[in-house]
Amino acid sequence: MITTESVPASSADSILASQRLNRPVSPHLTIYQPQLTWYLSMTTRITGVGLSGIFYLYTIGYVFLSPFGVDMSIANISRKWGEMGTAVKMAVKAPIAAMFGFHFWNGVRHLVWDTGRELTVRGVYRTGYGVLGLTAASTLGLLVL
Repeated sequence: MITTESVPASSADSILASQRLNRPVSPHLTIYQPQLTWYLSMTTRITGVGLSGIFYLYTIGYVFLSPFGVDMSIANISRKWGEMGTAVKMAVKAPIAAMFGFHFWNGVRHLVWDTGRELTVRGVYRTGYGVLGLTAASTLGLLVL
């Protein structure tokens, strides 16, 4: 025979909390070995957010700061850019060039996949490493401009 007992609501929460402490924890991402595909997927999203954020910040600044006398025109920004030192220019250009290069080449990679090519595990990794190599080369190329 099974018996039950009436428990007040205040102690029911503490009983439930103690039972939850004994419950096994479900496996999480830590049980999986990180893969190149994870990192490339996350980086694509991050670079997309970063590039669009830069675009939106400039656009919002151009619209809302102009009435306050802040000149956000391309001519003014180009003039100020020319006055900056090389180290500052490289510090600003490097992350933007890397984000642009990576996002561009990974977009090309996805277009290749859309044609039905390189959809094997080996092909996915080959194109992933290709994206990394082309990103490095294009970042260096953009830095010397």
